[in-house]
Amino acid sequence: MVTELLQKYIWLIQTFVRAGSRGLTLKELGARWENRFGAPYPRRSFNNHREAVEEIFNIRIECDRSSKKYFIRYSDDVKDEDAASAWLVNTFTVNNILSLGKERLSGRVSVEDIPSGHRHLAPVMDAMLDNREVRILYRKYSGSGTSAYTLRPYAVKEDARRWYLVGYCTEREGIRVYGMDRIMEMEVTERHFHMPSGFDVDALFATSFGVFLSDKAPETVTFRAAGDEAKYIMDLPLHPSQRIVSDDGGSTVFSIFASPNESLVMELFRLSPRIEVLSPAHLRQEIAARAMATAGMYGREQTPRQEEQYESNNQTDCI
Repeated sequence: MVTELLQKYIWLIQTFVRAGSRGLTLKELGARWENRFGAPYPRRSFNNHREAVEEIFNIRIECDRSSKKYFIRYSDDVKDEDAASAWLVNTFTVNNILSLGKERLSGRVSVEDIPSGHRHLAPVMDAMLDNREVRILYRKYSGSGTSAYTLRPYAVKEDARRWYLVGYCTEREGIRVYGMDRIMEMEVTERHFHMPSGFDVDALFATSFGVFLSDKAPETVTFRAAGDEAKYIMDLPLHPSQRIVSDDGGSTVFSIFASPNESLVMELFRLSPRIEVLSPAHLRQEIAARAMATAGMYGREQTPRQEEQYESNNQTDCI
């Protein structure tokens, strides 16, 4: 239900964005709606959709009473002004295009699968719209058992091809983050909750790296990159706080302000030796220690048994 409605809201936004300042009359909009969805578009339905679009996306569809046309003011800015709205608009638009052109574009479009995105995202967003609690059965990576939690779903967040549910857990008495791919069962309850005033999921993770809410104080982390790697990091920042400290033409020094959690350490280590961590000293030492441990592991000679097993696993048939 919620997915179908969101698709219609996205279609409505995109239709007015394409119309620009010229706008559309209700008759013009109705014709396009009927051509797209195969049914008339009553004024009452349109007004309900207008209210929902403003509430969910913070995008207002206005009416020029002199021309009796509807429009989105500054429609060229709608796609960039609000990151969350832009992400939803772009995501659903691309999904609609892929669905409509599936047969014609078969074998020509490849997208990464997000394992948890299709199963729990719609019911979670449904619960968020109504501010209703959910009950989940959750499986942790650290153990084989499952735990039951009652959550107030505050937000959803996507990171590294995984969907996460951010909410207040009544059993643990605090805000926690749960990977949707580890939710075994979910039930949307009839129990309502009040959203905290001014809650903003981006502000909550402003000094975090990834989806981990760290207890460690955030620090300024500086690192150096050169050549293509520096250009790549400029185009795709490691963190929203990323800044350029210096650029001498040969290399660029960047800084981010974040908690040095395990996720950040792993990312910086993954990028080594294409980047060099400069500070803080303890983080530089941690990256160096991991690099030495890795070099030591690969520096050990394999036993004859290991070499035999490697050759067996990598045999190919010659024609």
